[in-house]
Amino acid sequence: MTTIELDVAKMQSFGGQMMGILNGGSLALMISIGHRTGLLDTMAELRPSTSAQIAEAAGLNERYVREWLGALTTGRIVDYDAATQRYHLPAEHAAMLTRAAGTNNMAALTQFIAMMGEVESDVVDAFRQGGGVPYSKFPQFQKLMAEQSAAVFDATLLSSSLPLVAGLIDRLTAGIDVADVGCGSGHAINIMAAAFPNSRFTGFDFSAEGIAAGRSEAAAKGLTNATFEEKDAATLSAPARFDLITTFDSVHDQARPDRVLAAIANMLRVGGTYMCMDIAASSNLEENVDHPIGPMFYSISTMHCMTVSLALDGMGLGTMWGEQKAHEMMRDAGFSQIETSRVEGDMFNNYYIASKN
Repeated sequence: MTTIELDVAKMQSFGGQMMGILNGGSLALMISIGHRTGLLDTMAELRPSTSAQIAEAAGLNERYVREWLGALTTGRIVDYDAATQRYHLPAEHAAMLTRAAGTNNMAALTQFIAMMGEVESDVVDAFRQGGGVPYSKFPQFQKLMAEQSAAVFDATLLSSSLPLVAGLIDRLTAGIDVADVGCGSGHAINIMAAAFPNSRFTGFDFSAEGIAAGRSEAAAKGLTNATFEEKDAATLSAPARFDLITTFDSVHDQARPDRVLAAIANMLRVGGTYMCMDIAASSNLEENVDHPIGPMFYSISTMHCMTVSLALDGMGLGTMWGEQKAHEMMRDAGFSQIETSRVEGDMFNNYYIASKN
């Protein structure tokens, strides 16, 4: 038997790291609850208050609020004055934990931790048996993605993202045909349709729930230039009839992203542009070691993006397919010119601007 001599300092350091992981994971669930119940938004508007006052302002049960406050106090997220038994959410923390924070709202992201936990047993089975966990096992995913992406679209789509393509705003103003593949709830389509009434917009998604949400929002806004079609992106087959095609964080979890990209290339008119927004990362693991949110993105890939693709016997590309793989697959699909850009206000994504000869 070989005796392994342990580095005690290294072991103790890792023990501390594990304690941080356990506390961080638990706090993520508590922050998710604070976001969903509106507690964080409520506290941001309150002076230092007792648990009863906070519960009353939020319209919630005081006993649950008090225990939740215990977690956030020991987690150094909420300040607590023992003498007055009052709690306070510092403005500096609220600036990253409330809906008013817009794209800086990190609390919204914590909801994905709870979502992943719901399918843990199914993913464990997939580890043992292969295959994947179907999209139907994620009833909240469409809603969570809609909330997260809406903040980005509202803040950046018209002001920063579309202007990445030279002359595009003028063309949209004059009138062109636009498609969004994997449009989700259709919010991006409806923002563009409202801003450019002379252009025509079509959203494609295989989610009936997403398509219904897009149509409902378009109707509420009185948009007559936005239409939505329930269709699997991998089965798209149409002549070259679009001048601009977009995908927003939707390529990497497709069953057959190669077919989707090829279909997009075929549907573009001569001189057309493809804009692909997707996770900013490298295709090489060693280059992602210092990625600021790498562990979460690889986890989301394992627990959702990769597995829903494998459930359909797909490629299982994964969230962290990365810039190098993106360029390779776009070239294989027929795009000859590909540029990578970033947009201020969107810390998580690359923007690939592609065209054909």
